[in-house]
Amino acid sequence: MNHIYIFLTILLTVYGQLVIKWQVNLAGSLPLELKDKVWFVVHLLMNPWIISGFASAFLAAIFWIGAMSNFPISYAYPFMSLAFVIVLILSNVFFKEPITFGKSIGMSFIILGIILGSKG
Repeated sequence: MNHIYIFLTILLTVYGQLVIKWQVNLAGSLPLELKDKVWFVVHLLMNPWIISGFASAFLAAIFWIGAMSNFPISYAYPFMSLAFVIVLILSNVFFKEPITFGKSIGMSFIILGIILGSKG
């Protein structure tokens, strides 16, 4: 049951990253002029989806506190790298970002590291 804290931390982290990327893609490129940049960022910060991404980061931190109260950090923290793997896969699904051979090898090393790290 305590692993649910780690799982929810990862899930909320991934959600926040993907939703912010989605909304930034919809908003377009960062303008060149400083005044336009400020407006661009303020507009994004008022976006309910962006707010939900920040809220998910806050909730992830709360669940991380739960994880830290139940596991040594040396055990729990390597699982956080699963967020990299999940974001990479879902960025391919939702944003059509390529998963290259090098990224696949990197994901394999991350997963292998988690397996080895969680055994020790």
